[in-house]
Amino acid sequence: MTASRTARERVRAELTREITDIARRQLAIEGAGGLSLRAVAREMGMVSSAIYRYFPSRDDLLTALIIDGYNALGAAVEEADKAGPPGDFAGRWLAVCHAVRDWALAHPHEYTLLYGSPVPGYQAPEETIEARLRDVAVFGRIVSQAYEAGALTPPDLAPPAPAALSGDADNLRQIMPGVPDDLIFRGLTAWTGLYGWVNFEVFGQFENTLEERRDGFEQSVRTLGALLGLRPV
Repeated sequence: MTASRTARERVRAELTREITDIARRQLAIEGAGGLSLRAVAREMGMVSSAIYRYFPSRDDLLTALIIDGYNALGAAVEEADKAGPPGDFAGRWLAVCHAVRDWALAHPHEYTLLYGSPVPGYQAPEETIEARLRDVAVFGRIVSQAYEAGALTPPDLAPPAPAALSGDADNLRQIMPGVPDDLIFRGLTAWTGLYGWVNFEVFGQFENTLEERRDGFEQSVRTLGALLGLRPV
């Protein structure tokens, strides 16, 4: 019975992977709003009722694709962060920024599912949160470790964070523990600035405007790192 159950589990896992692979191809053609379980079943040569044993609804399939996407992006960021010296916080920041951009450009349709327009009628469930926070956790760890090491020297450019933001700063401190309010919001500015650039590039906003995009990206994220107070070793 154990061997039989293991075989069934293996077949189920393989079919689940095939379904999600076909669904990712659908994203490239139809977009998330056009994702169809019936179309996936048709491409697999499976009766439409059978696919519902794997994904009871389109939203369940979307959730699986979103979790897979966040995990793939998070893994790329984690790997980039581990590649350099732990004490080179500026180098780690640049590495994770490039990992985000490289992954987004290599997987534009999956990136669009994660960071593009919301899918009409879809509400991401709580089970997506853990995967969604993987890349953010890496960034928060860099900032916290750099602050603890005394390696953050932010320029005197930004006003102090107002008291009205103290509650939000406390929430964000779960990601950047031990970091004071002013640096919390510099960190948030740096992280959202990174994704703002990547969104512009993935969604074609630089067309006919910026040709040397990798060099422009490097300059931008170095500037954001300097705003945060990260200095090259």
